[in-house]
Amino acid sequence: MRDRKTFKRLCIVTNCLLLVWFFFDMTGLSIGSTVLVESAWDSIDGIWFLIFIGFFAFFMFKEKYGKYPLAGFHLLWFIIQFTSHWYLTIFGASDEKIAGYNRFFADTYRIIPASDSRIVPDFYHIVLHIFILLALVFVSLYCVKRRSAN
Repeated sequence: MRDRKTFKRLCIVTNCLLLVWFFFDMTGLSIGSTVLVESAWDSIDGIWFLIFIGFFAFFMFKEKYGKYPLAGFHLLWFIIQFTSHWYLTIFGASDEKIAGYNRFFADTYRIIPASDSRIVPDFYHIVLHIFILLALVFVSLYCVKRRSAN
């Protein structure tokens, strides 16, 4: 079984990856003419970014107390992303919602083509969701490992 230090390192690495990837949402990221994500600093994403930095900093400086709020934040974030993207992909959405989503993300890169019958997340959001899930898993495992070590 892995030790606490390994789980703490995995927490830090996954959260740093998530922080860097989410930062692209603040600045926008294009590779050549391919848009991965447009800047969303002036939206709710900017507030969410600052909240994430706060929880991550709390974890880094006071990990004994900061790991639980960080885990809760990741759980909430994952639930929001799931209901905003994957729930609608799996169970469908109204034609109006699908058309609006496809218009809003029309210029972003997709590994799965847009659909007229389902909402399909673009590449940026698929990677974002993977990083959120990884961060949630590793922070949760660290919380459990840390608790069992006490």
